[in-house]
Amino acid sequence: MTVRNAATVAVPLPGRLRIVVASDAAGALHRRQLAADLALHPLVATLIDLTPSTPPPYPDAAFAAARLIAEGHADRALLVCHTGMGMAVAANKVRGVRAVTAHDPYSVEHAVRYTNAQVLCLGQKIVPLESARELLAVWLAHRFDPACSAAVKVAAITDFEHARDHRPA
Repeated sequence: MTVRNAATVAVPLPGRLRIVVASDAAGALHRRQLAADLALHPLVATLIDLTPSTPPPYPDAAFAAARLIAEGHADRALLVCHTGMGMAVAANKVRGVRAVTAHDPYSVEHAVRYTNAQVLCLGQKIVPLESARELLAVWLAHRFDPACSAAVKVAAITDFEHARDHRPA
């Protein structure tokens, strides 16, 4: 497994993921710990850490990570801020990206398997580090099933997202 900066890209091995991590200042401690865990995980092919020594505001961190996913340079992102909510809102503004905030293993599993969420947003103030580690294990273990019944719903979301006019009628 290699750790890369934002300027490099790697192709994942089958079953292994290219993960991007980022945080704002409020999520920096969890991000450092979780990035270290991800760097050692056998399901992680590449880890891209976007957070400089002085973390940016959460929208900037979320936009940068989500763009890497939208452009095909990463498969998933782990974003950490105070509650995870701001990161999720910002990441969801990038076309083609589905970001969630989750606090329990069941929600994490369903976010990946049935909504094809590529971004997991955690709150350092909300989720203790050991719980965050458990959520990461679940997040890495699951994949979206394009044959599941929810795939039609994900396709409807994608179609709406790519429609030209989202204004109310």
